[in-house]
Amino acid sequence: MMLRTLAGADGLRAFRHRNYRLFYGGQLTSLIGTWMQSVAQGWLVLQLTGDPLYLGLVAAAQFSPVLIFGLFGGIIADAVPKRQTLIVSQVAMMILAFVMWALTATGAIQIWMILILALMLGFANAVDMPVRQAFGVEMVGREDVANAVALNSAMFNAARIIGPAVAGLIIGVAGIPVAFFLNGLTFIAVIAALAVMRDSELRLPPPSPRPRTPRAVVDSLAEGLGYVRRTPMILLAVTVVGLVATFGMNFNVLIPAYAKDVLDVGATGYGFLMSASGVGSLFGALWLAFSGRPGPTRLLGGALLLGTAEVIIALVVSLPVALVLMFFVGAGGISMAATANTTIQTLAPDGLRGRAISVYTTVFAGSTPIGGLIVGAIASALGVPVAMLIGGG
Repeated sequence: MMLRTLAGADGLRAFRHRNYRLFYGGQLTSLIGTWMQSVAQGWLVLQLTGDPLYLGLVAAAQFSPVLIFGLFGGIIADAVPKRQTLIVSQVAMMILAFVMWALTATGAIQIWMILILALMLGFANAVDMPVRQAFGVEMVGREDVANAVALNSAMFNAARIIGPAVAGLIIGVAGIPVAFFLNGLTFIAVIAALAVMRDSELRLPPPSPRPRTPRAVVDSLAEGLGYVRRTPMILLAVTVVGLVATFGMNFNVLIPAYAKDVLDVGATGYGFLMSASGVGSLFGALWLAFSGRPGPTRLLGGALLLGTAEVIIALVVSLPVALVLMFFVGAGGISMAATANTTIQTLAPDGLRGRAISVYTTVFAGSTPIGGLIVGAIASALGVPVAMLIGGG
């Protein structure tokens, strides 16, 4: 009811659509759990190994499947019903969360198990990410998709505020396993929301032919990649996101060690650092939602703001100052990422949107294995501040 009331504001016009309201509520609940698990997993890896290099290895395991198979997820997004596909991928992620809880609660967890589970989650994300992104225009139509992308970013980053802060408190009070268990429960919300959507209210594009031979798959991939290469604004968006995500957005690798070894603020301080980034991202996303269609200035300006703030963070040892800087990191990052996403969603034709979005998600999430290993190795050898200075620079 509250989301429907908010739909009267121009900056919240995507809430006019019932299916999107359901999606938004379910995803917000699930993403809070996802961020809780991200914080808990990072802290668990650091407890088991004491080496930030392993944080990079876990990140590489989790996002390598997106790098390798993300483009194939785009083919799936263009060729199969998106709502049903998302239900399957969300169920798979829920099962993995409960397995993580069981292994941690029983004390059986070892670093190799975390690596395997992270790899399996990566395979689920390789399908889920491009399908979920391409599903937005089916819920709200092309006229409201830019607003929906900005609101999705606001939702994602509201979860970044709540999830890490709650995770830090839960880890301190009840232990790491509880964070994994609660994440598993939160998937029920998004699965239920997807299940009760009305197909009659979706703006379904004409079905694309399903590639049924290896040659057809290759041709389909080539068509999507060729479109991105020939469209200057989309190519610019993908290039900027790839560069910044590879070198400047590896906070799941660096911030746990920064909180523990540089600031000495423990799991609670780590959670609040991530939450500060989420506050900045939420602010940036809402600004985009209410300020009209974004353009290339916001794309490049966001990247510059993120890099500058990260360089300064590398030079400070004060938690209050670091919290302020993480706010600007979040605001810059979401301005860049949401602008890139909106550019692709609005420019790509219906028959190519899934594959165009898969290039974006592959570059964005798939850069993590490369960047995570690079900055993790630098942090292990030269220290976290040096790794942050190089990445931000």
